[in-house]
Amino acid sequence: MTMSENSRNLEAGLLLRKNQNDINECRITAVVLFSTFVSVCGSFCFGCAAGYSSVAQTGIINDLGLSVAQYSMFGSIMTFGGMIGAIFSGKVADLMGRKGTMWFAQIFCIFGWLAVAFANDSMWLDIGRLSTGFAVGLLSYVIPVYIAEITPKHVRGAFVFANQLMQSCGLSLFYVIGNFVHWRKLALIGLIPCALQVVTLFFIPESPRLLGKWGREKECRASLQRLRGDDADISEEANTIKETMILFDEGPKSRVMDLFQRRYAPSVVIGVGLMLLQQLSGSSGLMYYVGSVFDKGGFPSSIGSMILAVIMIPKAILGLILVEKMGRRPLLLASTGGMCFFSLLLSFSFCFRSYGMLDELTPIFTCIGVVGFISSFAVGMGGLPWIIMSEIFPMNVKVSAGTLVTLANWSFGWIVAFAYNFMLEWNASGTFLIFFTICGAGIVFIYAMVPETKGRTLEDIQASLTDFLQ
Repeated sequence: MTMSENSRNLEAGLLLRKNQNDINECRITAVVLFSTFVSVCGSFCFGCAAGYSSVAQTGIINDLGLSVAQYSMFGSIMTFGGMIGAIFSGKVADLMGRKGTMWFAQIFCIFGWLAVAFANDSMWLDIGRLSTGFAVGLLSYVIPVYIAEITPKHVRGAFVFANQLMQSCGLSLFYVIGNFVHWRKLALIGLIPCALQVVTLFFIPESPRLLGKWGREKECRASLQRLRGDDADISEEANTIKETMILFDEGPKSRVMDLFQRRYAPSVVIGVGLMLLQQLSGSSGLMYYVGSVFDKGGFPSSIGSMILAVIMIPKAILGLILVEKMGRRPLLLASTGGMCFFSLLLSFSFCFRSYGMLDELTPIFTCIGVVGFISSFAVGMGGLPWIIMSEIFPMNVKVSAGTLVTLANWSFGWIVAFAYNFMLEWNASGTFLIFFTICGAGIVFIYAMVPETKGRTLEDIQASLTDFLQ
């Protein structure tokens, strides 16, 4: 056999092995599908909890005699609990594992729903809601991380998106059945996805990347083999995980103080700014108390909730399609522009109503404004800040940056959710005029500061942000 024949045989062997590896990476096994389903049961819990405070408001206030202040505390304290959970989520997920963190979170979620279901005063309502919020804070971090770590790279984005999709499903379900089910029974229904996740977690593997990080190489390979299939060649992927974890251990550890260096200033301003815009636009308050807004505008809250439930899932899918067609920056501008317009429509609607003008049109304007605002928010501003945040921060500060940005998001979400009912009582038209102003400022901020990150390497993005300072 000649040297050239040996060379051709070697090339053919390498090509065959590469093709086999590509086939293995493209396989979507039943274990991956089932593991993703189990993890997004927690996302479904998140959606149920977010929708509960809106549909249960009238029943809880009437049965327990709560004031506006007391119910505002109940509705908003979930975001405060989420803020606490988010702060510790990264550390807990690394210490207890991804599966262990989901189990740990469901302890608080189950306790929270039971406390709400059997509460006889505002104190137990708040304790239950705070406990559920803490669980949601943990789940909001660990679920997308777990899914990203177990799925093949060519479907990772679509599978992670299932997290957002299931949140919308939980929200829609509670918007629908909340009109027909007593608030105590509704809280008990919230236990079903929690219990389902607790049981099914026994049957899914731990993240192979986390096992590799812990130095448990044998278990890492076993988990990866189970996820990719018994006949799959996992040697290349397992070696890549091992090499990556070695580099991670040898690299510098991320600290929050590192973010205040001048070179990270544009990334921090963009990341935190988008999160503040997401919350200060009034989105959290409208989600938690949408029934109050409908009632204030004279539109039946039960019908309004049903309309929102119908559009909730399609609009989540629409966002996924548009982000690939339009890009991050144009979709953010379009989303914020829509929120700006519909906030102004709601402001005018409530203004006319306060002067006794256009009384017959105010309910219609209210419905259009609420549905339009939530739809505009969902297709862009609802999810894009999290995607952009993951793209603009370099690896050495990504953990610290994620903590800071998540803390900013949940903190301002709590402030807005708590103040929302008070603002509606004060002046509904003025409230949405404030949100209109914030959204308008957001358009200027996005246009001036936020780069387009679609189709660009992380190095290219970093270079453009560095040039911005010069």
